[in-house]
Amino acid sequence: MVERCPDKTEVDGSIPSTLTWQTEVGMDKDKKNLNWKPAIEIFSQVSTWVVVPIVLALIFGKMLDAHYGTRPWIFLVFTGVAFMISSFGIVRVISKYIKKIQEENKQEKNN
Repeated sequence: MVERCPDKTEVDGSIPSTLTWQTEVGMDKDKKNLNWKPAIEIFSQVSTWVVVPIVLALIFGKMLDAHYGTRPWIFLVFTGVAFMISSFGIVRVISKYIKKIQEENKQEKNN
């Protein structure tokens, strides 16, 4: 049987709906969890560790440089410190995630 898609193309068989895709592709059948949820969580945590220190260094570094007339030295120092803080935070988040994965793998092997 040939069906017509909304974009006027023809396909053999039935047209899968968005609900079918979510239940077959986007869901883990054993856990009934979304597969992309941990990835989004890690992405948001890492992005926060990148953006927040750099933005704060930008704001306060430029403000203090303008106040003390030391352009661009305070800004550069704050940017360096922000880079180190970002690096430390990213390593911390990733190491926690790696430990979590290792614990889950050990539990799966034991079961």
